[in-house]
Amino acid sequence: MNILWFLVIGLVAGWLAGMLVKGGGFGLIGDLVVGVIGAFLGGFLFSTFGVSLGGGLIGSLAVATVGAVVLLFIVRLIKRA
Repeated sequence: MNILWFLVIGLVAGWLAGMLVKGGGFGLIGDLVVGVIGAFLGGFLFSTFGVSLGGGLIGSLAVATVGAVVLLFIVRLIKRA
């Protein structure tokens, strides 16, 4: 059940990140996939820097969204180069 919630939060975070990061975009499906991968990245970044937004749905969604935004920014920079 935890993996299902992780995927749902990643999908929502990818959609939010796609709305926040302007650019050419990858479309809905691409942004959702990046959101799931960005959730891993956000968890890694926040744990590396020792930052905690607390548990629960809102904290997890915020961490995943930040990770997805960072990943989308990096991927879009590489895509333009």
